[in-house]
Amino acid sequence: MNNKITKAVFPVAGLGTRFLPATKASPKEMLPIVDKPLIQYAVEEAIAAGIDTMIFITGRNKRAIPDHFDKSYELEMELEQSGKTEMLKMIRNILPPHVSCVFIRQPEALGLGHAVLCAKPVINDEPFAVILADDLIEDSTRGCMAQMTELFKREQRSILGVERVDPSQTDKYGIVETEEVEERVGRLQSIVEKPAPDKAPSNLAVVGRYILTPGIFDKIEQTGRGTGGEIQLTDAIAELMNEQTVMSFEFEGNRYDCGSKLGYLIATVEHALLHKDLKDDFLSYLKELSTKY
Repeated sequence: MNNKITKAVFPVAGLGTRFLPATKASPKEMLPIVDKPLIQYAVEEAIAAGIDTMIFITGRNKRAIPDHFDKSYELEMELEQSGKTEMLKMIRNILPPHVSCVFIRQPEALGLGHAVLCAKPVINDEPFAVILADDLIEDSTRGCMAQMTELFKREQRSILGVERVDPSQTDKYGIVETEEVEERVGRLQSIVEKPAPDKAPSNLAVVGRYILTPGIFDKIEQTGRGTGGEIQLTDAIAELMNEQTVMSFEFEGNRYDCGSKLGYLIATVEHALLHKDLKDDFLSYLKELSTKY
């Protein structure tokens, strides 16, 4: 098995119903945080981790995603003729030359487990990353996936990115019970999808970052529909644990749940405050605005 993660899977076939009508014709992954769409933040995180093959599991009405990562001859010509060299450079560098993209159509939205399974023909017998663009993670140094790939080089095992959540919110996440191995690193003892707070084994929630060994594909293929009538990746991981050690990793950084309207708005505000061209003026505006409420 390859000891380096070179491929990342981006499940982007969801309908984005929580953001309707904005997502009626445009993918939720293309919603902008200041001046970049969510999916670009996710791809940049993968690139920072040394990943060079991006595998997008898409569905209907997702044409904007491949268009975003494709070359735009007309736009580049217009920017070049207008002398807008900085904008031209930015557009041309959305993807570095060494990075390639693969787009696979998920014929039916059958859940995260099924979306991951769709990537099997491209993954082959390699470990790989899964990144959910809804979970925007800001780490100004390495990036969440880079942290996880560093751990994988040492452990050579499946790793789940986890975060401690309010105990009352466990029914929104896959929840794990772990045995501590070292600071921030655990060995999974159990995993359950969206347990009620009084049934949850802990408040340690799986968020949208995974490194998985190729053995997960056999487990997904054997997994029936679970919570919500979907093929749950959580159920397949629970089966994988019977044969392999699965690790948990409490990443460093701030996670923004951009699958919710409030989380999306918080991410937009806080990323505007990180933006070098906007920070000062935007902060002044927020201070002025706060005096009105």
